[in-house]
Amino acid sequence: MKRVDLVQNIENKDAWDVIVIGGGATGLGVALDAVTRGYSTLLLEANDFAKGTSSRSTKLVHGGVRYLAQGNVALVREALRERGRLAQNAPHLFKTQPFIIPGEKWWTAPYYTFGLMIYDLLAGKLSIGRTSYVSKGESRKRLKGVKESKLNAGVCYYDGQFDDARLATTLAQSIVDNGGTVLNYCRVTDLQKDAAGKVSGVCCKDTISGKEYTLKAKAVVNATGVFANDIMAMDEPGSKARIVPSQGIHLILDRDFLPNDDALMVPKTSDGRVLFAVPWHNKIVVGTTDTLVKDADYEPKPIDQEVQFILDTAKDYLTKAPTREDVRSVFAGLRPLAAPKEEGKSTKEVSRSHKVEVSDSGLVHILGGKWTTYRQMAEDTVDAAIESGLIFAKPCKTVDLRLHGYDKNIHLDDSHLSPYGTDAKEIEALAQSDEKYAALIHKDHPYTYAQVRWAMDNELATTLEDVLARRIRLLFLDARAAGEVAQSVAEFMATHLGWSEERVNQEVSAFTQLVKQYLL
Repeated sequence: MKRVDLVQNIENKDAWDVIVIGGGATGLGVALDAVTRGYSTLLLEANDFAKGTSSRSTKLVHGGVRYLAQGNVALVREALRERGRLAQNAPHLFKTQPFIIPGEKWWTAPYYTFGLMIYDLLAGKLSIGRTSYVSKGESRKRLKGVKESKLNAGVCYYDGQFDDARLATTLAQSIVDNGGTVLNYCRVTDLQKDAAGKVSGVCCKDTISGKEYTLKAKAVVNATGVFANDIMAMDEPGSKARIVPSQGIHLILDRDFLPNDDALMVPKTSDGRVLFAVPWHNKIVVGTTDTLVKDADYEPKPIDQEVQFILDTAKDYLTKAPTREDVRSVFAGLRPLAAPKEEGKSTKEVSRSHKVEVSDSGLVHILGGKWTTYRQMAEDTVDAAIESGLIFAKPCKTVDLRLHGYDKNIHLDDSHLSPYGTDAKEIEALAQSDEKYAALIHKDHPYTYAQVRWAMDNELATTLEDVLARRIRLLFLDARAAGEVAQSVAEFMATHLGWSEERVNQEVSAFTQLVKQYLL
């Protein structure tokens, strides 16, 4: 993925079959579905891929145990099927993760064992592991960081774990591999309409070069997640907001708080929600919350009550009670919930299922959903464009499509390079070619300057934040360490991107300010 080549594609082609607005999970999925069917496809992202919600998940590819408890069997079955497909199509980005639900009361373990056997049945042939009852002794052995008083028995079930921003980058690479064009930092500024009032294309601006383009398309897809209302307003000024953002936060702790390989799942916290503590890149992700917020923001801020709620709940379960000083990073993400018809309805009662709508002008909207079902959402979206007569019918090809970097023998967390799949060999060769490339960017973390170079050359990383937050996950894993290396990484990037001293200072200053939001 070379930016100069992708910009050239836009300049040489002003008419496309499909233009997708939004470079998060949904938009990337739609673009991959469209291009593999044989449509000329362009994806435009105003910031960086997965800058918003899609880099801020709980890092789980799951059916949703909570949705099963709510009786939403169709959503759970769909998500479990898609979980199995991702495991097959991108093993380098997928890890089968055992979870243990602690059996605090005598009935807890048998109750959840039975319920989760239904979960297994719904997965069918794509199951990734069988639920089992775990005795008191075994549960205490497997969850050493959890208070023994909470572990009178347990139930073990299996779900998927992944690296969300790395999957986004992989999807972008897969689109380009299949002949599509993707471009970050290219903002859609308006919609084009023909004499009949039908959407016929977009106006966009490359915010790096400042150049503006007017592009035609048979089908335009609004896949902007929590920002979907903004694109809807371009189409129908004054229209009612259709997306309500709900905020969830996560805390990152060191592995010694939960030193084993099993994850902890608390099925019912003090406010009736689910809490996860999951191993991820040699840290622990603890979350999440569910708080309605008024406005969508690319950098949502954690609310103090949310932080305290997670710390208090973790303290109830973990032997070593985490404090604010123990938090390596805190990040907040916004869920794009379809607005409930009833005012004041709780977010935990709003379905996480997605829906596709086509406006009177022919603008295709994909609303709601979650990372796990991104592929199915994409298929449904392109099918809707076909059914509306925007593009000719062609069959979906993504069910068994192997994503960029596929290697059946590489699985997430086999090493710090495992999310790159087959590209890892080239990064290793890069590290061996130069002493500087082989050097660690921070002494406490495995990431090297070879990865920084790779991100710039092959993954459209344009800013310091692109590299340290999403191509390398250091900001999310250890915000203080990310701040410590900002200057040295920016200077390294400057030698390859031709940045001036002023640009280096700007990058470091902006990133240093951002780091503050990830620290308590």
